[in-house]
Amino acid sequence: MKKPLAVIAIGGNSLIKHRTKQTVEDQYIAICETIKHLVDLVELGYQLVITHGNGPQVGFIMLRSEIAREQVGLHIVPLSSCVADTQGAIGLQIQQALTDELEKRGLQAKAVTIVTQVEVSPTDPGFIVPEKPIGEFYAEEQLAKLKRQHPEWILKQDANRGYRRVVASPAPLKIIEEEAVLALLENDYHVVTAGGGGIPVVRSDIGLTSVDAVIDKDKTASLLATDLQAPLLIISTAVEQVMLNFATDKEEALGQVTVANIKRFLDDGHFAPGSMAPKIEAAIDFINNGGQRVIITNPENIGEAIRNGKGTQIVP
Repeated sequence: MKKPLAVIAIGGNSLIKHRTKQTVEDQYIAICETIKHLVDLVELGYQLVITHGNGPQVGFIMLRSEIAREQVGLHIVPLSSCVADTQGAIGLQIQQALTDELEKRGLQAKAVTIVTQVEVSPTDPGFIVPEKPIGEFYAEEQLAKLKRQHPEWILKQDANRGYRRVVASPAPLKIIEEEAVLALLENDYHVVTAGGGGIPVVRSDIGLTSVDAVIDKDKTASLLATDLQAPLLIISTAVEQVMLNFATDKEEALGQVTVANIKRFLDDGHFAPGSMAPKIEAAIDFINNGGQRVIITNPENIGEAIRNGKGTQIVP
């Protein structure tokens, strides 16, 4: 009997718990904690497809690249290469932690990571007005020098904390390595794929070309879950439940909610654009395209969400 498939989008809190815990070793410890909760799903009979965030890790690579350029004249690493690098490095940590935990529980330990491209449209509105901040903060007095060094960069003020480079955040259209994912699933592998939302590529007469952009990982996870016909999409985040009127005296946790009602709450402005809103939009797309259930919760409640309905559960 074919196992039910769960597509899981791991948030950044599963990689970096605190700003003082950012080393590769710290990140692996955090991943191991999250993986224990994901393997609960395997014990419940699910096969896993895992994707993950990579924002801070891409920032680290870009900062190292900038320092290396200033100190010894090395070339700048393109953003698309940074995404590919983090897919390999973070994927390795997830793959190792998952394999170890599966073996500890006497489960079939087959896990693999795929470096994954995701096609986007070259005419996506995000390329016209880039708004996704990446990398480090810069002071105003650094702007003239940066513009000389990187004339193609767009720099914008970010919440009065300084200036940051901004890039497009186009919608995902097609997961290029999807057939490989399917082949691995058919051979009973748990698959880590489309990390960081995928490496953005555009199609032209000469084939696929990488572009400097950032695809929202939750929207890619929604597309992946839809294409794989998974019944379940899990968006792992820092909170146990989605909140209405977040951080006010009228704060209200959402348990099970229909897609129509969550869409209404989204339209009413309950969810922050750079935080919860993309997760809700991804959930709505998945349900509207035939998905059965979306769970939004923190890693430690994933098992209880399946067994006893914890977290926020979005249904048709």
